[in-house]
Amino acid sequence: MGIFSRTRDIIAANVTDLLDKAEDPAKMIRMIILEMEETLVEVRASAARNIADQKEMRRHIDRLEKLQDSWMEKAQLALSKDREDLAKAALVERQKAADMAGQLKGEIGTLDDALRANEEDISKLQAKLREARARQNSIATRMESAQNRLRMREAYAGERVQDAFARFEMLERRVDLTEGRADAMGMGTQPKSLEEEIAELESNDKVEAELARLKAAQQQQKD
Repeated sequence: MGIFSRTRDIIAANVTDLLDKAEDPAKMIRMIILEMEETLVEVRASAARNIADQKEMRRHIDRLEKLQDSWMEKAQLALSKDREDLAKAALVERQKAADMAGQLKGEIGTLDDALRANEEDISKLQAKLREARARQNSIATRMESAQNRLRMREAYAGERVQDAFARFEMLERRVDLTEGRADAMGMGTQPKSLEEEIAELESNDKVEAELARLKAAQQQQKD
């Protein structure tokens, strides 16, 4: 069963209200657009039939007008031959054709009104359809954004992240143990005496002097 019953229901409908009440807005907007498109096709088909009917009626009116001229000529001929009875009968037939033509012209006027209503309905339906498609694009964009946010939250709060943090904690624990062992190895050792520290400085100076000498020798070889 459709959302709308007739064209007027679509024109009067508030798309926003329909979507606000829907459990699944994306599904609802697809249904709305589908029904609008089908109704638009029906209204255009009705307009096409009205146009075709008008054309057929105008052709019939043309034939009736020619028939009126023909009966008038026959009436004139009969009267010229002193056959007033035949002239009168011909005029009666002419009047019948004229009455029928007048009736068809009235029907064409009615179809004109229907066509104007069709044109107005088509214009309003197209506007509603544009509105619905714009809402569909908006819903699709919002849905994609929401899905992206959901994926990001799952990525940050999911099992993989929790496993990664658990592995980090294990590695930190290993580092703590290694540092603890290093600190434990230094426990109970005697600090260096002043003489030892000075001797170490002198040794370092000698190493630095020897390194400088080697660098200078290599530079001379390059030059």
